[in-house]
Amino acid sequence: MSYRVCIPTAGTGSRLGDLTKFINKSLVGIANRPTLSHLIERFPVDAEFVIALGHKGQLVREFVELAYPERQFFFAEVAPFEGPGSGLGLSLLACKHYLQQPFVFMSCDTLVKEAIPAPAYNWMAFSEAADLLPYRTLAVQGKQVASICGKGVGRDDTHKAYIGLAGIHDYQSFWEAMQDGGAEAIETGETYGMRALLSSNIQAHAFTWHDTGNPPALARARAIYQEADSPNILEKANEAIWFVGNQVIKFSDDQQFIANRVKRVQELQGFVPNVTGASAHMYRYPKVQGKVMSEVATLPLFEQLLEHCQRFWSKKTLMPVEAKNFKTACMKFYRDKTLERVALFYKNFDRKDSNESINGVPMQKLDKLLNSIDWEWLSDGLAGRLHGDFHFENILWSSETKKFTFLDWRQDFGGDLSTGDIYYDFAKLLHGLIICHELIAKDLYQVKWTADEINFDFLRKQVLVECEHHFGAWLVAHGYDKKKVWVLTSLIYLNIAALHHHPYSFLLYGLGKEMLSRANEN
Repeated sequence: MSYRVCIPTAGTGSRLGDLTKFINKSLVGIANRPTLSHLIERFPVDAEFVIALGHKGQLVREFVELAYPERQFFFAEVAPFEGPGSGLGLSLLACKHYLQQPFVFMSCDTLVKEAIPAPAYNWMAFSEAADLLPYRTLAVQGKQVASICGKGVGRDDTHKAYIGLAGIHDYQSFWEAMQDGGAEAIETGETYGMRALLSSNIQAHAFTWHDTGNPPALARARAIYQEADSPNILEKANEAIWFVGNQVIKFSDDQQFIANRVKRVQELQGFVPNVTGASAHMYRYPKVQGKVMSEVATLPLFEQLLEHCQRFWSKKTLMPVEAKNFKTACMKFYRDKTLERVALFYKNFDRKDSNESINGVPMQKLDKLLNSIDWEWLSDGLAGRLHGDFHFENILWSSETKKFTFLDWRQDFGGDLSTGDIYYDFAKLLHGLIICHELIAKDLYQVKWTADEINFDFLRKQVLVECEHHFGAWLVAHGYDKKKVWVLTSLIYLNIAALHHHPYSFLLYGLGKEMLSRANEN
Protein backbone atom coordinates (compact mmCIF):
# COMPACT_ATOMS: atom_id res chain seq x y z
CA MET A 1 0.00 0.00 0.00
CA SER A 2 1.45 3.34 -1.06
CA TYR A 3 0.62 6.14 1.37
CA ARG A 4 1.74 9.51 2.67
CA VAL A 5 3.47 10.42 5.92
CA CYS A 6 3.04 13.78 7.64
CA ILE A 7 6.04 15.02 9.64
CA PRO A 8 5.66 18.45 11.27
CA THR A 9 8.97 20.28 11.75
CA ALA A 10 7.76 23.87 12.13
CA GLY A 11 8.44 24.36 15.85
CA THR A 12 11.52 26.11 17.21
CA GLY A 13 12.63 23.15 19.33
CA SER A 14 13.13 25.46 22.30
CA ARG A 15 13.45 22.55 24.74
CA LEU A 16 16.72 21.61 23.01
CA GLY A 17 18.28 25.01 23.76
CA ASP A 18 21.32 25.97 21.69
CA LEU A 19 21.11 22.78 19.62
CA THR A 20 18.41 24.44 17.50
CA LYS A 21 20.03 27.86 17.25
CA PHE A 22 21.37 27.15 13.76
CA ILE A 23 19.31 24.14 12.61
CA ASN A 24 15.80 22.77 12.76
CA LYS A 25 15.04 20.34 15.58
CA SER A 26 14.50 17.52 13.07
CA LEU A 27 18.10 17.91 11.89
CA VAL A 28 19.70 17.45 15.31
CA GLY A 29 22.14 14.58 14.88
CA ILE A 30 21.83 11.02 16.15
CA ALA A 31 24.41 8.45 15.01
CA ASN A 32 25.95 10.97 12.57
CA ARG A 33 22.75 11.72 10.69
CA PRO A 34 19.71 13.89 11.40
CA THR A 35 16.81 12.59 13.44
CA LEU A 36 14.71 13.14 10.32
CA SER A 37 16.73 10.51 8.47
CA HIS A 38 15.88 7.91 11.09
CA LEU A 39 12.19 8.72 10.59
CA ILE A 40 12.19 8.68 6.80
CA GLU A 41 14.07 5.40 6.65
CA ARG A 42 11.39 3.65 8.75
CA PHE A 43 8.96 3.84 5.82
CA PRO A 44 8.74 1.96 2.49
CA VAL A 45 10.55 3.40 -0.52
CA ASP A 46 7.24 4.28 -2.19
CA ALA A 47 5.93 6.24 0.80
CA GLU A 48 5.50 9.97 0.13
CA PHE A 49 6.22 12.63 2.74
CA VAL A 50 4.40 15.83 3.62
CA ILE A 51 6.60 18.05 5.76
CA ALA A 52 5.39 21.14 7.60
CA LEU A 53 8.07 23.84 7.53
CA GLY A 54 8.65 26.76 9.90
CA HIS A 55 11.76 27.41 12.00
CA LYS A 56 14.81 26.92 9.74
CA GLY A 57 12.42 25.26 7.30
CA GLN A 58 14.63 25.91 4.27
CA LEU A 59 17.30 23.72 5.83
CA VAL A 60 14.84 20.83 6.17
CA ARG A 61 13.90 21.17 2.52
CA GLU A 62 17.53 21.35 1.40
CA PHE A 63 18.48 18.30 3.43
CA VAL A 64 15.77 15.91 2.28
CA GLU A 65 16.14 16.92 -1.36
CA LEU A 66 19.90 16.30 -1.25
CA ALA A 67 19.77 13.15 0.90
CA TYR A 68 16.75 11.44 -0.70
CA PRO A 69 16.45 12.55 -4.34
CA GLU A 70 14.61 9.33 -5.20
CA ARG A 71 11.79 9.98 -2.70
CA GLN A 72 8.75 12.23 -3.10
CA PHE A 73 8.32 15.19 -0.75
CA PHE A 74 5.63 17.83 -0.42
CA PHE A 75 6.22 20.93 1.70
CA ALA A 76 3.76 23.17 3.53
CA GLU A 77 4.80 26.52 4.99
CA VAL A 78 3.37 27.20 8.46
CA ALA A 79 2.66 30.77 9.59
CA PRO A 80 2.89 31.65 12.36
CA PHE A 81 5.10 28.82 13.56
CA GLU A 82 5.73 30.39 16.97
CA GLY A 83 3.96 32.79 19.31
CA PRO A 84 0.20 33.56 19.48
CA GLY A 85 -1.90 31.52 17.10
CA SER A 86 0.76 28.89 16.48
CA GLY A 87 0.50 25.23 17.39
CA LEU A 88 0.83 21.69 16.13
CA GLY A 89 -2.73 21.77 14.83
CA LEU A 90 -1.87 24.72 12.59
CA SER A 91 1.02 22.70 11.12
CA LEU A 92 -1.39 19.88 10.35
CA LEU A 93 -3.96 22.17 8.76
CA ALA A 94 -1.23 23.65 6.56
CA CYS A 95 -0.64 20.11 5.24
CA LYS A 96 -4.33 19.29 4.71
CA HIS A 97 -4.22 19.92 0.95
CA TYR A 98 -1.63 17.13 0.52
CA LEU A 99 -3.33 14.68 2.87
CA GLN A 100 -6.67 13.96 1.25
CA GLN A 101 -6.03 10.23 1.62
CA PRO A 102 -5.12 7.84 4.45
CA PHE A 103 -1.82 8.91 6.02
CA VAL A 104 0.56 8.37 8.91
CA PHE A 105 1.28 11.18 11.35
CA MET A 106 4.72 11.12 12.97
CA SER A 107 6.22 13.65 15.35
CA CYS A 108 9.74 14.69 14.32
CA ASP A 109 11.11 13.84 17.79
CA THR A 110 9.79 10.27 17.92
CA LEU A 111 12.08 7.32 17.19
CA VAL A 112 10.75 3.76 17.17
CA LYS A 113 12.36 0.40 16.52
CA GLU A 114 9.39 -1.67 15.31
CA ALA A 115 7.79 -1.68 11.85
CA ILE A 116 5.24 1.09 11.40
CA PRO A 117 1.82 -0.07 10.09
CA ALA A 118 0.30 1.45 6.98
CA PRO A 119 -2.82 3.58 7.50
CA ALA A 120 -5.10 0.78 6.29
CA TYR A 121 -7.11 1.37 9.51
CA ASN A 122 -7.05 3.92 12.33
CA TRP A 123 -4.35 3.31 14.90
CA MET A 124 -2.34 5.10 17.59
CA ALA A 125 1.05 4.22 19.06
CA PHE A 126 1.93 3.96 22.73
CA SER A 127 4.89 3.01 24.87
CA GLU A 128 5.63 2.26 28.49
CA ALA A 129 6.81 5.27 30.49
CA ALA A 130 7.89 5.48 34.12
CA ASP A 131 6.29 8.91 34.43
CA LEU A 132 3.11 9.70 32.48
CA LEU A 133 2.87 13.33 33.63
CA PRO A 134 4.73 14.91 30.64
CA TYR A 135 2.71 13.01 28.01
CA ARG A 136 -0.71 12.74 26.50
CA THR A 137 -2.02 9.26 27.25
CA LEU A 138 -4.23 6.54 25.83
CA ALA A 139 -6.62 4.36 27.80
CA VAL A 140 -6.01 0.99 26.16
CA GLN A 141 -8.55 -1.84 26.44
CA GLY A 142 -7.31 -5.00 24.81
CA LYS A 143 -6.08 -3.85 21.39
CA GLN A 144 -8.32 -0.79 21.22
CA VAL A 145 -7.92 2.84 22.25
CA ALA A 146 -10.80 3.61 24.63
CA SER A 147 -9.98 7.27 25.24
CA ILE A 148 -7.37 9.93 24.54
CA CYS A 149 -6.33 12.10 27.48
CA GLY A 150 -4.41 15.35 27.85
CA LYS A 151 -1.14 15.69 29.75
CA GLY A 152 -1.37 14.93 33.45
CA VAL A 153 -4.71 13.11 33.17
CA GLY A 154 -3.80 9.47 32.55
CA ARG A 155 -3.40 7.01 35.44
CA ASP A 156 -0.47 4.63 35.69
CA ASP A 157 -2.67 1.54 36.05
CA THR A 158 -4.96 2.19 33.09
CA HIS A 159 -3.14 4.48 30.63
CA LYS A 160 -0.13 4.37 28.33
CA ALA A 161 2.04 7.20 27.01
CA TYR A 162 1.02 8.32 23.51
CA ILE A 163 4.20 8.82 21.46
CA GLY A 164 3.15 11.13 18.61
CA LEU A 165 2.66 8.42 16.00
CA ALA A 166 -0.68 7.50 14.44
CA GLY A 167 -2.32 6.01 11.37
CA ILE A 168 -5.29 7.99 10.05
CA HIS A 169 -7.48 5.98 7.70
CA ASP A 170 -10.70 7.96 8.09
CA TYR A 171 -9.08 11.16 6.97
CA GLN A 172 -12.35 12.98 6.07
CA SER A 173 -13.64 12.73 9.63
CA PHE A 174 -10.23 13.66 10.99
CA TRP A 175 -10.03 16.85 8.89
CA GLU A 176 -13.61 17.83 9.65
CA ALA A 177 -12.83 17.70 13.37
CA MET A 178 -9.57 19.62 12.98
CA GLN A 179 -11.23 22.28 10.83
CA ASP A 180 -14.13 22.73 13.26
CA GLY A 181 -11.95 22.63 16.37
CA GLY A 182 -10.71 26.18 16.13
CA ALA A 183 -8.09 27.35 18.63
CA GLU A 184 -8.35 24.17 20.69
CA ALA A 185 -7.51 21.97 17.69
CA ILE A 186 -4.60 24.25 16.77
CA GLU A 187 -3.15 24.02 20.28
CA THR A 188 -3.87 20.31 20.84
CA GLY A 189 -2.70 18.92 17.52
CA GLU A 190 -3.45 15.57 15.97
CA THR A 191 -5.01 14.05 19.11
CA TYR A 192 -7.94 16.50 18.72
CA GLY A 193 -8.77 15.02 15.34
CA MET A 194 -8.14 11.46 16.53
CA ARG A 195 -10.83 11.81 19.20
CA ALA A 196 -13.36 12.12 16.40
CA LEU A 197 -12.34 8.64 15.21
CA LEU A 198 -12.85 6.86 18.53
CA SER A 199 -16.41 5.92 17.62
CA SER A 200 -15.22 4.21 14.45
CA ASN A 201 -12.51 2.24 16.26
CA ILE A 202 -8.81 3.04 16.79
CA GLN A 203 -6.39 0.17 17.28
CA ALA A 204 -3.54 0.53 19.78
CA HIS A 205 0.03 -0.46 18.86
CA ALA A 206 2.90 -0.79 21.32
CA PHE A 207 6.36 0.47 20.33
CA THR A 208 9.85 0.71 21.73
CA TRP A 209 10.12 4.48 21.84
CA HIS A 210 12.91 6.99 22.17
CA ASP A 211 12.00 10.65 22.62
CA THR A 212 14.50 13.18 21.21
CA GLY A 213 12.69 16.38 22.15
CA ASN A 214 14.64 17.32 25.29
CA PRO A 215 18.35 17.12 26.17
CA PRO A 216 18.25 14.14 28.63
CA ALA A 217 16.08 12.06 26.30
CA LEU A 218 18.21 13.02 23.30
CA ALA A 219 21.36 11.93 25.15
CA ARG A 220 19.79 8.53 25.88
CA ALA A 221 18.71 8.12 22.25
CA ARG A 222 22.19 9.03 21.02
CA ALA A 223 23.75 6.41 23.29
CA ILE A 224 21.32 3.71 22.13
CA TYR A 225 21.64 4.52 18.42
CA GLN A 226 25.41 4.96 18.47
CA GLU A 227 27.02 2.84 15.76
CA ALA A 228 30.23 0.88 16.11
CA ASP A 229 33.19 2.22 14.14
CA SER A 230 31.41 5.50 13.45
CA PRO A 231 33.60 8.52 12.57
CA ASN A 232 34.89 10.72 15.40
CA ILE A 233 33.38 14.11 14.66
CA LEU A 234 33.65 16.91 17.21
CA GLU A 235 30.35 18.77 17.22
CA LYS A 236 30.04 22.41 16.19
CA ALA A 237 26.86 24.41 16.69
CA ASN A 238 26.73 25.85 13.15
CA GLU A 239 28.25 22.97 11.15
CA ALA A 240 27.58 19.27 10.73
CA ILE A 241 28.64 16.27 8.69
CA TRP A 242 25.91 13.70 8.10
CA PHE A 243 26.20 10.18 6.67
CA VAL A 244 23.10 9.05 4.79
CA GLY A 245 23.40 5.74 3.00
CA ASN A 246 26.38 5.90 0.66
CA GLN A 247 26.64 9.66 0.69
CA VAL A 248 27.97 12.41 2.93
CA ILE A 249 26.27 15.75 3.43
CA LYS A 250 28.15 18.74 4.81
CA PHE A 251 26.07 21.50 6.43
CA SER A 252 26.97 25.05 7.44
CA ASP A 253 24.75 28.00 8.30
CA ASP A 254 27.22 30.15 6.31
CA GLN A 255 26.17 30.14 2.66
CA GLN A 256 29.46 31.62 1.42
CA PHE A 257 31.30 28.85 3.27
CA ILE A 258 29.35 26.21 1.33
CA ALA A 259 29.65 28.00 -2.02
CA ASN A 260 33.42 28.34 -1.66
CA ARG A 261 33.82 24.74 -0.56
CA VAL A 262 32.07 23.61 -3.72
CA LYS A 263 34.15 25.93 -5.93
CA ARG A 264 37.42 24.67 -4.41
CA VAL A 265 36.71 21.10 -5.50
CA GLN A 266 38.00 22.04 -8.94
CA GLU A 267 41.29 23.22 -7.40
CA LEU A 268 41.62 20.05 -5.31
CA GLN A 269 40.41 17.61 -7.96
CA GLY A 270 41.93 14.16 -7.74
CA PHE A 271 42.63 14.52 -4.01
CA VAL A 272 39.09 15.11 -2.65
CA PRO A 273 35.72 13.48 -3.47
CA ASN A 274 33.64 14.94 -6.28
CA VAL A 275 30.66 17.00 -5.12
CA THR A 276 27.49 15.50 -6.63
CA GLY A 277 24.96 18.01 -5.38
CA ALA A 278 24.79 21.32 -3.55
CA SER A 279 22.31 23.82 -2.13
CA ALA A 280 22.65 27.10 -0.26
CA HIS A 281 23.67 25.52 3.06
CA MET A 282 24.79 21.99 2.12
CA TYR A 283 26.72 19.92 -0.37
CA ARG A 284 26.83 16.19 -1.04
CA TYR A 285 29.55 13.78 -2.09
CA PRO A 286 29.86 9.98 -2.27
CA LYS A 287 31.01 8.25 0.89
CA VAL A 288 34.63 7.18 0.48
CA GLN A 289 35.61 3.73 1.67
CA GLY A 290 38.58 3.67 3.98
CA LYS A 291 39.80 4.45 7.47
CA VAL A 292 40.86 7.78 8.92
CA MET A 293 44.60 7.99 9.37
CA SER A 294 44.33 8.26 13.16
CA GLU A 295 43.03 4.68 13.21
CA VAL A 296 45.49 3.06 10.78
CA ALA A 297 48.60 5.21 11.10
CA THR A 298 51.97 3.54 11.05
CA LEU A 299 55.29 5.24 10.52
CA PRO A 300 55.73 3.72 7.02
CA LEU A 301 52.20 4.81 6.05
CA PHE A 302 52.88 8.32 7.34
CA GLU A 303 56.04 8.46 5.23
CA GLN A 304 53.93 7.38 2.24
CA LEU A 305 51.44 10.16 3.02
CA LEU A 306 54.18 12.79 3.06
CA GLU A 307 55.41 11.55 -0.30
CA HIS A 308 51.87 11.79 -1.66
CA CYS A 309 51.53 15.31 -0.26
CA GLN A 310 54.62 16.47 -2.15
CA ARG A 311 52.41 16.27 -5.25
CA PHE A 312 49.48 17.90 -3.49
CA TRP A 313 51.39 20.84 -1.98
CA SER A 314 52.27 22.31 -5.37
CA LYS A 315 53.99 25.68 -4.97
CA LYS A 316 52.89 28.75 -6.90
CA THR A 317 54.99 31.57 -8.28
CA LEU A 318 53.33 34.89 -7.57
CA MET A 319 53.71 38.21 -9.34
CA PRO A 320 54.88 41.10 -7.08
CA VAL A 321 51.35 42.43 -6.48
CA GLU A 322 50.06 38.91 -5.84
CA ALA A 323 52.93 38.25 -3.40
CA LYS A 324 52.13 41.46 -1.50
CA ASN A 325 48.44 40.55 -1.29
CA PHE A 326 49.33 37.03 -0.18
CA LYS A 327 51.51 38.28 2.66
CA THR A 328 48.74 40.66 3.74
CA ALA A 329 46.32 37.72 3.75
CA CYS A 330 48.74 35.69 5.89
CA MET A 331 49.09 38.58 8.34
CA LYS A 332 45.33 38.89 8.71
CA PHE A 333 44.86 35.14 8.93
CA TYR A 334 47.54 34.61 11.57
CA ARG A 335 47.82 37.80 13.62
CA ASP A 336 44.46 39.54 13.30
CA LYS A 337 42.32 36.41 13.53
CA THR A 338 44.31 35.10 16.51
CA LEU A 339 43.77 38.33 18.44
CA GLU A 340 40.04 38.23 17.65
CA ARG A 341 39.68 34.57 18.63
CA VAL A 342 41.61 34.99 21.90
CA ALA A 343 39.33 37.89 22.83
CA LEU A 344 36.33 35.72 21.97
CA PHE A 345 37.70 32.93 24.17
CA TYR A 346 37.98 35.26 27.16
CA LYS A 347 34.44 36.48 26.54
CA ASN A 348 32.89 33.03 26.01
CA PHE A 349 34.46 31.47 29.08
CA ASP A 350 34.67 34.48 31.41
CA ARG A 351 38.48 34.38 31.65
CA LYS A 352 41.17 37.03 31.38
CA ASP A 353 44.82 37.12 30.39
CA SER A 354 47.14 36.50 33.33
CA ASN A 355 50.52 34.95 34.13
CA GLU A 356 49.32 31.73 35.73
CA SER A 357 51.75 28.82 35.51
CA ILE A 358 51.00 25.96 33.12
CA ASN A 359 51.81 22.45 34.30
CA GLY A 360 54.09 23.99 36.93
CA VAL A 361 56.05 26.19 34.52
CA PRO A 362 55.84 29.99 35.08
CA MET A 363 54.27 31.82 32.16
CA GLN A 364 54.13 35.36 30.86
CA LYS A 365 50.76 36.80 29.92
CA LEU A 366 49.55 35.59 26.55
CA ASP A 367 49.46 39.17 25.25
CA LYS A 368 53.21 39.46 25.84
CA LEU A 369 53.88 36.12 24.15
CA LEU A 370 51.87 37.17 21.11
CA ASN A 371 53.63 40.53 20.92
CA SER A 372 56.99 38.74 20.91
CA ILE A 373 56.15 36.95 17.66
CA ASP A 374 57.87 38.30 14.54
CA TRP A 375 54.66 38.55 12.52
CA GLU A 376 56.51 39.64 9.36
CA TRP A 377 58.52 36.42 9.47
CA LEU A 378 55.47 34.31 10.27
CA SER A 379 53.45 35.90 7.45
CA ASP A 380 56.16 35.26 4.88
CA GLY A 381 54.28 32.16 3.74
CA LEU A 382 54.83 29.48 1.13
CA ALA A 383 52.22 30.10 -1.56
CA GLY A 384 50.63 27.05 -3.09
CA ARG A 385 47.74 24.62 -3.06
CA LEU A 386 46.55 23.67 0.39
CA HIS A 387 43.80 21.71 2.08
CA GLY A 388 43.31 24.06 5.02
CA ASP A 389 42.18 21.60 7.71
CA PHE A 390 44.78 18.96 7.16
CA HIS A 391 44.77 16.57 10.10
CA PHE A 392 44.43 12.79 10.39
CA GLU A 393 40.62 12.81 10.88
CA ASN A 394 40.32 14.42 7.43
CA ILE A 395 42.62 11.98 5.67
CA LEU A 396 41.30 8.57 4.60
CA TRP A 397 43.42 5.61 3.62
CA SER A 398 41.98 2.73 1.62
CA SER A 399 43.99 -0.45 2.01
CA GLU A 400 42.05 -1.92 -0.94
CA THR A 401 42.80 0.83 -3.45
CA LYS A 402 46.05 1.98 -1.79
CA LYS A 403 44.78 5.53 -2.06
CA PHE A 404 44.59 8.60 0.19
CA THR A 405 41.51 10.84 0.04
CA PHE A 406 41.34 14.25 1.70
CA LEU A 407 38.06 15.34 3.30
CA ASP A 408 36.53 18.50 4.80
CA TRP A 409 38.81 20.95 3.04
CA ARG A 410 38.86 24.60 4.06
CA GLN A 411 36.64 26.99 2.09
CA ASP A 412 39.37 29.60 1.47
CA PHE A 413 42.58 31.10 2.81
CA GLY A 414 42.04 34.71 3.74
CA GLY A 415 39.38 34.92 1.03
CA ASP A 416 41.52 33.30 -1.69
CA LEU A 417 40.08 30.09 -3.15
CA SER A 418 43.14 28.88 -5.04
CA THR A 419 46.24 29.96 -3.09
CA GLY A 420 47.12 29.47 0.55
CA ASP A 421 50.10 29.09 2.83
CA ILE A 422 51.40 25.54 2.70
CA TYR A 423 52.90 26.14 6.14
CA TYR A 424 49.34 26.26 7.46
CA ASP A 425 48.77 22.70 6.24
CA PHE A 426 52.02 21.68 7.95
CA ALA A 427 50.74 23.21 11.19
CA LYS A 428 47.31 21.56 10.91
CA LEU A 429 49.01 18.22 10.38
CA LEU A 430 51.14 18.71 13.48
CA HIS A 431 48.08 19.86 15.44
CA GLY A 432 46.39 16.52 14.69
CA LEU A 433 49.48 14.49 15.55
CA ILE A 434 49.57 16.07 19.00
CA ILE A 435 45.81 16.14 19.71
CA CYS A 436 43.99 13.00 18.57
CA HIS A 437 40.26 13.66 18.03
CA GLU A 438 39.42 10.01 18.68
CA LEU A 439 40.86 10.19 22.20
CA ILE A 440 39.36 13.62 22.88
CA ALA A 441 35.93 12.26 21.90
CA LYS A 442 36.42 9.59 24.58
CA ASP A 443 37.23 12.31 27.16
CA LEU A 444 40.73 10.93 27.64
CA TYR A 445 42.10 14.23 28.87
CA GLN A 446 41.92 16.38 31.96
CA VAL A 447 42.35 20.08 32.62
CA LYS A 448 42.00 22.30 35.68
CA TRP A 449 42.24 26.09 35.64
CA THR A 450 42.56 27.88 38.96
CA ALA A 451 43.51 31.46 39.78
CA ASP A 452 47.24 30.67 39.78
CA GLU A 453 47.74 27.77 37.39
CA ILE A 454 46.50 25.69 34.52
CA ASN A 455 47.20 21.98 34.69
CA PHE A 456 46.36 19.66 31.83
CA ASP A 457 47.16 16.23 30.53
CA PHE A 458 45.91 14.22 27.57
CA LEU A 459 46.43 10.73 26.24
CA ARG A 460 48.46 10.26 23.08
CA LYS A 461 48.99 7.32 20.78
CA GLN A 462 52.60 6.22 20.61
CA VAL A 463 52.46 5.92 16.83
CA LEU A 464 51.38 9.58 16.56
CA VAL A 465 54.29 10.60 18.76
CA GLU A 466 56.61 8.71 16.41
CA CYS A 467 54.99 10.41 13.41
CA GLU A 468 55.46 13.81 15.07
CA HIS A 469 59.19 13.18 15.51
CA HIS A 470 59.50 11.98 11.92
CA PHE A 471 57.58 15.01 10.67
CA GLY A 472 59.97 17.38 12.44
CA ALA A 473 62.94 15.66 10.82
CA TRP A 474 61.16 15.66 7.44
CA LEU A 475 60.58 19.44 7.62
CA VAL A 476 64.24 20.10 8.33
CA ALA A 477 65.42 17.67 5.64
CA HIS A 478 63.26 19.43 3.04
CA GLY A 479 64.46 22.89 4.00
CA TYR A 480 61.29 24.08 5.74
CA ASP A 481 61.24 26.30 8.83
CA LYS A 482 60.37 23.95 11.68
CA LYS A 483 59.95 26.75 14.22
CA LYS A 484 57.36 28.44 12.00
CA VAL A 485 55.32 25.25 11.95
CA TRP A 486 55.44 24.97 15.74
CA VAL A 487 54.43 28.61 16.24
CA LEU A 488 51.54 28.26 13.79
CA THR A 489 50.38 25.10 15.53
CA SER A 490 50.28 26.90 18.88
CA LEU A 491 48.19 29.64 17.26
CA ILE A 492 45.81 27.05 15.85
CA TYR A 493 45.13 25.74 19.36
CA LEU A 494 44.54 29.27 20.64
CA ASN A 495 42.22 30.04 17.72
CA ILE A 496 40.00 26.98 18.04
CA ALA A 497 39.81 27.17 21.84
CA ALA A 498 37.07 29.78 21.51
CA LEU A 499 35.00 27.49 19.26
CA HIS A 500 34.90 24.31 21.32
CA HIS A 501 33.08 23.20 24.45
CA HIS A 502 34.30 23.44 28.02
CA PRO A 503 36.53 21.87 29.35
CA TYR A 504 38.15 20.92 26.02
CA SER A 505 38.43 24.65 25.28
CA PHE A 506 40.61 25.10 28.39
CA LEU A 507 42.91 22.28 27.27
CA LEU A 508 43.35 23.91 23.86
CA TYR A 509 44.08 27.30 25.39
CA GLY A 510 46.58 25.92 27.90
CA LEU A 511 48.33 23.77 25.30
CA GLY A 512 48.48 26.62 22.79
CA LYS A 513 49.94 29.08 25.28
CA GLU A 514 52.46 26.58 26.66
CA MET A 515 53.54 25.54 23.17
CA LEU A 516 53.94 29.18 22.07
CA SER A 517 56.06 29.91 25.13
CA ARG A 518 58.37 26.99 24.33
CA ALA A 519 58.59 27.95 20.65
CA ASN A 520 59.53 31.53 21.56
CA GLU A 521 62.41 30.28 23.70
CA ASN A 522 64.03 28.48 20.75
